[in-house]
Amino acid sequence: MPTDYVVFIHGVNVRGEEAYKKQADQMFQKIKNTINNPSRALKPVILYWGNVGEASTDSLLSELQAAPTWKKFWFKKLRTERFLPFVGDAAIYLSRFVSSKIVRQITDQAIKQIGMSPEAIKNPPKGDRLHLVTHSWGTVVLFDILFASRWEDPSVSEETRQLIENIRRGFFGVGTGEEKSFGIPLASIHTMGSPIALFNLMNINGSNSFDLTPKFKEFLEALQKKMKKPLPWRNYAHPGDPIAYPLEGVIPSLLGTAQRQVDVQDIMSPSSWIGGLFGQSILPVIKGGKAHGSYWTEPKVAQMIGKIIQATQ
Repeated sequence: MPTDYVVFIHGVNVRGEEAYKKQADQMFQKIKNTINNPSRALKPVILYWGNVGEASTDSLLSELQAAPTWKKFWFKKLRTERFLPFVGDAAIYLSRFVSSKIVRQITDQAIKQIGMSPEAIKNPPKGDRLHLVTHSWGTVVLFDILFASRWEDPSVSEETRQLIENIRRGFFGVGTGEEKSFGIPLASIHTMGSPIALFNLMNINGSNSFDLTPKFKEFLEALQKKMKKPLPWRNYAHPGDPIAYPLEGVIPSLLGTAQRQVDVQDIMSPSSWIGGLFGQSILPVIKGGKAHGSYWTEPKVAQMIGKIIQATQ
């Protein structure tokens, strides 16, 4: 039976693996309940990487708290529970040593959960498809692994390059040469509370090793030829989430003419009573952590993902 693999990847400050997996599975069940197609199977692939940089951020927090002036700073909870984990996890990932460890970890998880060897994934059963559900910095992590040129640098270890190649071959259209015909086609992208729009800043002064655009364009072109329609991309954003940004206005400058190969829509997640009462004040920012994590439990988001998956079948 053809299978739709729903790939989940979390963002920053996720330290409890079991709690995260339970949260992702609950969302998967809501997505599954929206779909009615007994001729296809639906399978979750839940990727976890939050433990890799935990020791480094914990060490930095201890050093900050040891400073004599720490007690004089305002918004300590906001700093330690929101800003530090986001900036810390993001900064740590930019280190190739740490991100290589993340690559190894999620590669093993993906292969195990999909249930196929790297060779089998390269030539999957006809009709199998992938759907990405990414939260926060997890969007950047996955896009970086799939499309960033920094992984092709000769200084990258042979083992890491091999892992990157295995992942890219698993996605139809991402490999090089004839390998672009390998892998499972991507049928939809769902980004939640994502800062991926900020990566457009990297195009201002020309390409660099973190520029995702060239390979993403090649991928979209190959996918368009196979699927014969634009790739659905839904970007979910809560109005009180300080990490979420719209994509519809960014895609034209990011992709140029390739924007026709992707159907991007920004979907506003319901605002909380705090946002409705206080509007654009500091309170939604202070409560932004709740808004940033709300997508996992928001029924509207799961229902929309399910409807998109259903429509692509």
